[in-house]
Amino acid sequence: MTGSTGFVGLDLGTSSLKGVVVGPDGTVLAHARASYPTRRPRPGHAEQDPADWDRAVAAVVASLRAQWPGTLLALGLSGMIPTLVTLDVDLAPVGPAITWEDTRAEREGAALRDGIGAETLYRTTGQWLDGRYLVPMHHWLRAHDPDRAGATRWLASAKDHLFHSLTGELATDPSTAAGFGPLALASLAWDRGLCQALGVTPGHPRPAAPALPEVRPTDDARPLSRAAARRLGLEAGLAVVLGAADSVAGALGLGAEQPGAIAHLAGTSTVILGIASEPRFDPAHRWLVTPLAGGPGWGLEMDLLATGSALAWLADLLRLPGRSGSAVLELAAEAEAGAAGVVFLPYLAFGEQGALWDPALRGAVGGLNLASGPPELARALVEGILVETRRCTDLLRGRGAGGLGPVHAGGWGAHHTCFRQWLADATGRPVLTPDARDSGDEAHVGLASAVGAARLAARSVGAPLPDTTVRPPLWTHPGDVGRDLWSRIAERHERWRRQTHPHRPGRGPTA
Repeated sequence: MTGSTGFVGLDLGTSSLKGVVVGPDGTVLAHARASYPTRRPRPGHAEQDPADWDRAVAAVVASLRAQWPGTLLALGLSGMIPTLVTLDVDLAPVGPAITWEDTRAEREGAALRDGIGAETLYRTTGQWLDGRYLVPMHHWLRAHDPDRAGATRWLASAKDHLFHSLTGELATDPSTAAGFGPLALASLAWDRGLCQALGVTPGHPRPAAPALPEVRPTDDARPLSRAAARRLGLEAGLAVVLGAADSVAGALGLGAEQPGAIAHLAGTSTVILGIASEPRFDPAHRWLVTPLAGGPGWGLEMDLLATGSALAWLADLLRLPGRSGSAVLELAAEAEAGAAGVVFLPYLAFGEQGALWDPALRGAVGGLNLASGPPELARALVEGILVETRRCTDLLRGRGAGGLGPVHAGGWGAHHTCFRQWLADATGRPVLTPDARDSGDEAHVGLASAVGAARLAARSVGAPLPDTTVRPPLWTHPGDVGRDLWSRIAERHERWRRQTHPHRPGRGPTA
């Protein structure tokens, strides 16, 4: 590998930890990943062991150093949100982490939201508090696992735990703090009135009121502790940069920083993030407002809950080679557009967010006939995901919130020519993707958030990376007839959705 200095980015994702080393010219010099399991002891429950994350960090760092032994200048972090880690008085985890896929606290989220006032919360925090946020998750624990709740002194997110394990300090950044519930957009600090109403306290735990970590800037850096350095085989004192949530780090990694651009981050879930120069609110609360990383700006965020996970589910169901989402995309390319009338509602994660945000939505397949086969089923699932993507991008444009620029795409579909074209046709926008030719499977493993974390690390130590790498991105432009075709596909999808879910509650007056 070329280059004598580099920056590490680590992204703690839903199914695996991804790591990169990025050189001063922006080129990815090494990349690695390590997986960990999600345990689902009951329907709607999703848990992980923080010790598995620590082991994954050690494995990824060892692989990166084996590939590229140069001098590291800083290490940046990114992580999934919202995922709850409960910590005791010594900042050790109490019980398993509860990931964002977990829906057990929907009732608690709705009660807190309604009690405080949904509009008040949205206008103050930019968020729509539901059962996936960390404070409602803790309220569920208080009701159903009082011993664990009683031993909990701090609430933290997954990346916060990782930062503590590397530096010995507990802190969170604004984009990650948005997943707790009471972060005020105006100050990018905890809103004390909301904290009191939600039963938490900033900075210092009190009886029956666990504490929230200090909110620090994304570029806040602390030295790698001696214990972590010995564990990882790195130099003690290496700058560890707090970083950002995976969505905004991913946007940075893809180069989606200009107002009007859209980041499309396809992983276990898919994040559609419109870039705006100021916070903009939707009257129907259909997008979240998230502070961006690495500079001024705001993300108008909609999250599709089951995309990569839905592809993996279908690959396993059909026993496709490698049980991979790539195999589903390849199979989908064998079918004609429209999937011969098959419709797949892709709401497999116990509800949907995106532009719909309805915890009652469930997956369904319609329009089957004796001629339907695996290619049609695969095509219908991919089309269902893209219809929801189109719904989100159309909303950004239709509400005057920008979203008129290109779609910067990364993740599981970025290296598939067919998917890039479908995405461009469905959204009616040019699609930019990292050019991963001759560089392994970088686009496939979804390195955008790890690259963004490395870029934040470089900025933190005063060595910003160039806006583009030595290789320009690939452009895919919409076809002449694609928009009309996707309008017909979307209309059929919507008819099926309304037939199977006729009483959707929605989020606001026009949802």
